Amino acid sequence: MAVSDHRQQNDGRSPELPEVIVLNAPLILTMFEDQLSSKFHLLKALDSELPLHQFLAVNAQSVRAMLCTVNGPPVTADILQLLPSLRLIVTTTAGINHIDVSECRSRGISVANAGDVFSADCADYAVGLLTDVLRKISAADRYVRKGHWANLGDFPLGSKLRGKRVGIVGLGRIGIQVAKRLEAFGCSISYNSRKKKDFIEYPFYANVCELAADMDVLIICCALTDQTRHMIDRKVLLALGKEGVLVNIGRGAIVNEKEMVECLVHGEIGGAGSDVFENEPDVPKELFELENVVLSPHLAIFSPESLEDSRDLVIANLEAFFSNKPLLSLQDPFF
Repeated sequence: MAVSDHRQQNDGRSPELPEVIVLNAPLILTMFEDQLSSKFHLLKALDSELPLHQFLAVNAQSVRAMLCTVNGPPVTADILQLLPSLRLIVTTTAGINHIDVSECRSRGISVANAGDVFSADCADYAVGLLTDVLRKISAADRYVRKGHWANLGDFPLGSKLRGKRVGIVGLGRIGIQVAKRLEAFGCSISYNSRKKKDFIEYPFYANVCELAADMDVLIICCALTDQTRHMIDRKVLLALGKEGVLVNIGRGAIVNEKEMVECLVHGEIGGAGSDVFENEPDVPKELFELENVVLSPHLAIFSPESLEDSRDLVIANLEAFFSNKPLLSLQDPFF
């Protein structure tokens, strides 16, 4: 939509609706725009012919709330400087590494994320990736589809899930649900986090390399920060060992992708299942031919049900903000 008269046209919607800047195109907006537009006047950067910074300068001097997601322009200090009245950022993701939270804190801008909306789906997916790698389900499917069963005989056996020693890196909302699911499968659980959790009985490892050395499986559930970027490197992977399996449902850059690829290609770890990658949507082509690797296009958090829940949470947070009520998923410990 073109911008005219220095303001984005509102398609006939009431100008009395609270204004919300939409920085990119969250999936919930694509699916539920009518519901959101009935409650808020959405100023959508992608619908403007103006460059982003000019669009913000023209439209957003008085706008107090923003809706964003991870797939798009990051919310940087430069962008925040163009939004002097902004007091709330609602992101449709659990992770907030696409937002300059330090700058938000200094400007008194609250950040609300997806809370627990996606935690169960993501935990289910982590278990699915692990089961697939261990039991070779996707590889077996390809074997049958290519006609190899009839021509080449039985497919090689996979390894059972029960009894595996699983190390979880990041025992937060998602990590704890992964742990509960794998306990039900008869796995033993240990974890690494920023600090030991007093209410958790699982063995705690302060050093992720030591955790990997004692585990059969390493599952990445933590957030991407300066401290966790490339935390899973060659040293950690070699500690995990030739039979070890890596599963990543966190963020791609938590793993040194180049070193992971080298370890997989040379058989220095047993396998990997990943829903996230360092330079999405680009995935290292070396992984495509590896039968012990399961790849997924950053889908772990999404299901129709969770997207509906995400829509409801976004609306509830925005309505709470504009009504001067407490936010439902305010991001502590940043604020």
